[in-house]
Amino acid sequence: MAARIKMTSLLPRNLSVVIRPLQYRDLDGVERITQESFAALTPKGANFAISQMQWLRRWYGLLKFLSWFPNPLQYRLCAYVAEQGRMLLGMIQVSPFNRTRSTWRIDRVLLEPSGDKQGIGSQLLRHCFESILEARTWLLEVNINDIEALALYRQNGFQRLAEMTYWEIEPELLVELAQAEPDLPNLLPVSNADAQLLYQLDTASMPPLVRQVFDRNTRDFKTSLFGVLMDAVKQWVTKTEVVSGYVFEPQRKAAIGYFQVQLDRKGEVPHVATLTVHPAYTWLYPELLSQLARIAQDFPQQGLQLASSDYQAEREEYLERIGAKRIEHTLIMSRSVWHKLRESKFVSLEGIQWTDMLQGLQPARKPIPGGMSWVQPPKSPSSDKPQPSKSEPINFSVKNTSMEASPIPESPDAQQEK
Repeated sequence: MAARIKMTSLLPRNLSVVIRPLQYRDLDGVERITQESFAALTPKGANFAISQMQWLRRWYGLLKFLSWFPNPLQYRLCAYVAEQGRMLLGMIQVSPFNRTRSTWRIDRVLLEPSGDKQGIGSQLLRHCFESILEARTWLLEVNINDIEALALYRQNGFQRLAEMTYWEIEPELLVELAQAEPDLPNLLPVSNADAQLLYQLDTASMPPLVRQVFDRNTRDFKTSLFGVLMDAVKQWVTKTEVVSGYVFEPQRKAAIGYFQVQLDRKGEVPHVATLTVHPAYTWLYPELLSQLARIAQDFPQQGLQLASSDYQAEREEYLERIGAKRIEHTLIMSRSVWHKLRESKFVSLEGIQWTDMLQGLQPARKPIPGGMSWVQPPKSPSSDKPQPSKSEPINFSVKNTSMEASPIPESPDAQQEK
């Protein structure tokens, strides 16, 4: 009996953790882990997790079918689960961040609260790092108060990139902002022809390190016909409407401001806005927010949510001045593929000896500097052979019975001396 109890206690340790793609039978376990993790989530994160689970159950079959061949929605369901025996221990969901798929984003990581979070989470993360080879950089966003998640990501090579603050403007404040007349004479609608202007604005509005991690190009600001149709279907299903525009500067022929706002027709959730402003034109913040407030007046009265980063001091100062409320503070972290080299080798890069690594490219003998000539030098006794000086070149003679050396003709100056 004692031996049987001992074998039973050792069984979970002997079972290895298997990382595999998400299947439909895993949705019940994922929903269970999500519900158990609600205590560690913010209200915004909990509502988002519930809506994601409902959306995943509804569209799982279609998304799984679309993941089998190239299409714009191929990576909408790129998820893996960690399973030990028949027990689901965690799930990770990732997606491309840009069109070239050089940067990938970790959308969410769900772990069993009673299990080894650090160990299972690290296995899920490293499985994504090793299986998605086209990703040069990884990106994620985590709540700054989630200590366990921060420890997990730092342990796996993620470093701080930027801090994000999410704000909400109350409906009463939106009414006050809508009373001001925005001074935007060159406000234009957005189309694919403006992709280059929006790309230049996006490039100028962020620091070099963030720009390098995001790695966007003009294609990221264009919308395909399939994307337009999918956005129309999404807006019809979710009862939302998306309005966008940009401010054009005619003298410099550049875009200096851009906004996009998602408006809720049902009046159940706040409106969500995205702002991009050139650092040299920060006076646009009051004008753009007045424009957004005017647009929101045609919809049910809800708050307006928008984000600001730590390198946008003028935006945060303006939002504090008008009385916007902080609702969440997050941290954007990134991980480069160069961590793979550091993890696979226990020595530092400074200690690598290139002469030891490139054995096949080393010379057979020590080279002797000098010129090369096909002319046979005159024979002289070895004892009387003068030693060449440092300024005189050394002539090499090639002895080959199948090839005769032809004398090099003398120069005109030498013939005149004769």
